[in-house]
Amino acid sequence: MDQSKREVSDLQIILILRTKAEVSKDMAGRELRRSGWVHEAVCPREGLWGQHVSSASTTAMEAGTSPRRPRIVRAHPGFQVRDARRRLAIEAEDKPGFEYEMLLMFVRNELSAVATIQLLAVIFSLASMFWATKAEAVLWLVMVIGSKVALLELCRRFVALPRNEINTRLWRRRLILAETVNGVVWAGFALVGIGATDSASHVFLFASLIVVLAIRMTFASTALPILYVGTIPMTIAVVVRLLLLGHPFYWAMASMALGVHVYFIFLAKGLNSTALAMLAYRAEKDALIAELEQEKATSDEARRRAESANVAKSRFLATMSHELRTPLNAILGFSEVMKAELLGPLKNQTYKEYAANVHYSGSHLLHLINEILDISRIEAGRYDLNEEAIRLVDVAEDCHRLLKLRAESKNLTIELDLDQTLPMVWADERAMRQVCLNLLSNALKFTPKGGRITLSVYRDDAGGQTLCIRDTGPGIPREEIPRIMQAFGQGSLAHQNAEGGTGLGLPIVKSLVELHEGIFELRSELRKGTEVLVALPRQRVMETLPPLQPLGQERHRAASAHGGWERPRAGGRAPHAAMMS
Repeated sequence: MDQSKREVSDLQIILILRTKAEVSKDMAGRELRRSGWVHEAVCPREGLWGQHVSSASTTAMEAGTSPRRPRIVRAHPGFQVRDARRRLAIEAEDKPGFEYEMLLMFVRNELSAVATIQLLAVIFSLASMFWATKAEAVLWLVMVIGSKVALLELCRRFVALPRNEINTRLWRRRLILAETVNGVVWAGFALVGIGATDSASHVFLFASLIVVLAIRMTFASTALPILYVGTIPMTIAVVVRLLLLGHPFYWAMASMALGVHVYFIFLAKGLNSTALAMLAYRAEKDALIAELEQEKATSDEARRRAESANVAKSRFLATMSHELRTPLNAILGFSEVMKAELLGPLKNQTYKEYAANVHYSGSHLLHLINEILDISRIEAGRYDLNEEAIRLVDVAEDCHRLLKLRAESKNLTIELDLDQTLPMVWADERAMRQVCLNLLSNALKFTPKGGRITLSVYRDDAGGQTLCIRDTGPGIPREEIPRIMQAFGQGSLAHQNAEGGTGLGLPIVKSLVELHEGIFELRSELRKGTEVLVALPRQRVMETLPPLQPLGQERHRAASAHGGWERPRAGGRAPHAAMMS
């Protein structure tokens, strides 16, 4: 019972890894199939591969409990990365994920040194003719070339086959068998001229063993069983021949041959570990790249859909301007007529209050629709600026005049600091007026009674003009500033304030300023007030050009003073006319 519950509990943590990369899918699939209690199922529509219950649910049913339906949970990208690292960190020689790559490295090493090994065999055969007969040397050379050709042919067939058609275990046995034959033939070199008593032949035999061990260690270190069967026969043959000579010097050489062989085996194991680590890192890199590409593709698709939906929404709202405003204008007009009793007095005073409420609500709704349409047109790229030469100071004074009564009703003071000497700027007057009105309205809304608001227009250090509005309100927490700069975003103080808002004022202001290539900056700190800066760039400032001919220094006056001009003579003709006559 406990075992079945444990298996069912383990089943709940199975995650569905979503990836289209071939490397990640193959490795994870082999891992699941090797676990024995899950099997792979492919979802053709989503491209997902999942895990379903096999023995766990059967065990739970036999125990008398209803098996739980496995939950399909999306794997967090960090989990897949950690799982890939855990599986790739296992450095086992018989790891199926790397067995093919290790055999492929051995095969490529063999194919890359075809002429080298055969040339070495020719050199050994020629050298052995100094202490052995030519027949023995030639026979050994033919056997070496034949075994090598068989091994190379096997390697070529291995490379030519597609990976999915290769049984690594079978091909590993074939390569081991071919290398065993090759190693036995190379061991036959110790039997060439075995009856010779020349000490130089034995020294050469020892040196040839070292050369062969070094070459085989380099080529076959990625497949240690192949290295063993290819080098041990020759080492045994050389050691036996040296021991049969019965001299301590040759016994020392035999022991050195064994030591060299063991040393080369340790070196080969180190190279094998390095190759496994390299393959593990490469597989991990491929898995991470596949995961990043998948996540990037997913995020790009989500962003594309969100942008398409946003553009569609903005286009819809922008084209609905007439359809939304026409009925509202009728509501506002008729309710104003009823409120003002233009067609006659209303006998019931409640009806008059209702008409006033309808008019106020319609005005508020029209203001909200105008803001939504403005932000929609801006987002859709359909907001056209009607630019002309305006004075930013005049715009600020008009906005102050419109909101002065509202400020006095809240016992607020608006201080003006306007530089009247500033030149004109090239901008949309309606847009700049909306910017100033929105910012002043926010300052009036959130500044408590008795507070102070400063409205300034001045020339900045970059040569442009800046509109600055500063208040003594409660301020905005720094962590809420990014939120209130988003469409329909409101801070914590907006929910506590009695005056409502749509959360579109600041986004509209920022967008309008950016359409003018300006900079919008909001500085605020809790309990220290808020300061908003709207900076227009220098290229929008219309500097007054100096006159080409300063007043009083015109060229015709200077020429007349020096006698350069003549008065017309009698007869009314100019001098040049007289000359022509």
